[in-house]
Amino acid sequence: MSELSVRHLLGIKYLKRSDLDLIFETADHFKEVLARPIKKVPSLRDLTIANIFFENSTRTRLSFELAEKRLSADVINFSAAQSSVRKGETLIDTVNNILSMKVDMVVMRHPNPGAGIFLSNHVKASIVNAGDGAHEHPTQALLDAYSIRERLGEVGGKKVVIVGDILHSRVALSNIFTLQMLGAEVKVCGPRTLIPKYVESLGIGVEYDLKRALQWCDVANMLRIQNERMDMSYFPTTREYTRQFGINKALLDSLEREIVIMHPGPINRGVEITSDVADSSQSIILNQVENGVAIRMAVIYLLASKIK
Repeated sequence: MSELSVRHLLGIKYLKRSDLDLIFETADHFKEVLARPIKKVPSLRDLTIANIFFENSTRTRLSFELAEKRLSADVINFSAAQSSVRKGETLIDTVNNILSMKVDMVVMRHPNPGAGIFLSNHVKASIVNAGDGAHEHPTQALLDAYSIRERLGEVGGKKVVIVGDILHSRVALSNIFTLQMLGAEVKVCGPRTLIPKYVESLGIGVEYDLKRALQWCDVANMLRIQNERMDMSYFPTTREYTRQFGINKALLDSLEREIVIMHPGPINRGVEITSDVADSSQSIILNQVENGVAIRMAVIYLLASKIK
C-alpha cells in the first residue's frame, strides 16, 4: 500500500507530489463514504486525537472534529482560552499533559509560525498543523486544490490568482506551494502594502490590477483582510479596498469568459466579495467546505497508518 513520505503534516513544503496524489485518491474514497446514509467507517476506532486550538476557529475545528468522528476516532477538544495556558503553562507542558492521557495525534492551531515543527521535535504524537500564524495552513490548501480538480478536471495547466491580504495569510503560502507542485500557474493580486517582498522569489507573478488578474485566470481565490493580525493601517479605508480589490457580479459578468470563484472563509460579504458572487453558480465555496471533511479524513487516516 502507498503511504505518505512524512510522519506529520506540518506544511505543504515538506510534502512530495506523490503525497498530494495519495491524499487526493484517499479523499475520493472518503467522499464516497460521506455520500452514504451511514457516513462513518471504523478505520480509527483505536485512535485518540486531540484538537488543540490556541486561536479562534469555527470551520477548521468543526471540519477536523467531524473528519475524526467519521473515522470513529476518540476526540478530545482543547481550547486555550479555557485552559492553564492562561496561567502561564508552556506549549510543551500543555501538550505533554494531554499526551499522558494516551493521545496518538495532535491537531494544532497556534498564532506562532513554526509551532507545529517545534512540537514535532519534542513529542511522540503525530502532529497536524491546522494553521500556524501567517505561515502555513496545509489542509486548507489541499482542499482548495482538490476542489479545483473536482470542478475543472485537473489542476495542472490552470491559471490561479490569489487575491487580497497575501502578507498576513497562511492560506496563500500553502496554496502557492500546492498549486505549483500540481503544475498550475499562480499569480497574486492585492494592494502593494499587502504583497510581501519575497513573493516573486517563489516563482509566481504579481498583478496590482484586479480586472487584468481576473481576465488572465481560470480560478480566483479571494482572501479576507486579516484585521486581527494587523498592527497598522495597510490601506486608506475598507471602502477603498473594496472598490479596487473586491469582486461584484457586474465585474464578474464583464469578463470575457467564466471563471471559478473560491474563498477559504470566513467571508466578509461586501468587502472582498459580494453575496451575489459568493452564492453564484461560479462559486465553489460550499464545495470547499464539503471537501474539507474528506481531505482531513484522508490526512488523518494516512498519518494514522504511520503511528501503528
